[in-house]
Amino acid sequence: MSRIGKRPIPIPSKVTVNIDGQAVNVKGPKGELSRTLPAEVVIEQEGDTLLVKRRDESRAARERHGLCRTLIANMVEGVSQGFQKRLEIQGVGYRAQVQGRTLNLSLGFSHPVKFDPPPGIDFVVENNTNVVISGIDKEIVGNIAASIRATRPPEPYKGKGVRYAGEYVRRKAGKAGKK
Repeated sequence: MSRIGKRPIPIPSKVTVNIDGQAVNVKGPKGELSRTLPAEVVIEQEGDTLLVKRRDESRAARERHGLCRTLIANMVEGVSQGFQKRLEIQGVGYRAQVQGRTLNLSLGFSHPVKFDPPPGIDFVVENNTNVVISGIDKEIVGNIAASIRATRPPEPYKGKGVRYAGEYVRRKAGKAGKK
């Protein structure tokens, strides 16, 4: 049995869960999320907890058991508390700013890099170098953070670039000079 899949999912008081066959709809104070689960798993609501169970012991059902439990738990957490990712920008002249809803990044290119957030995602810039991406869907928040980081990943020689908050960038020595 999957150790993750068999754990019950507690439902906070302000969150409502609607189960219609394989479709799960979660509504809370921050918004609403829905997802269709694969046919190999069954979701049941018992009081203020959700249980994810397998239909059978096939390989596909075992593979998806823990995954579906985690996806539903992330939906419940997202509509009640939300998710956020923090990015740090390091480098001379590198900075970020929000104009309207659009994030403008100056990352040493000849042009500013602009990111328009999808619905439900917000950008906040602190000190021109710290970007906070927040939203209710963990997958979208992580994908947006990864795509922003991918525009100028941290390089190992000077450490310049966009990195996750707390990310360790292994530094390399530069060229050895002439003797």
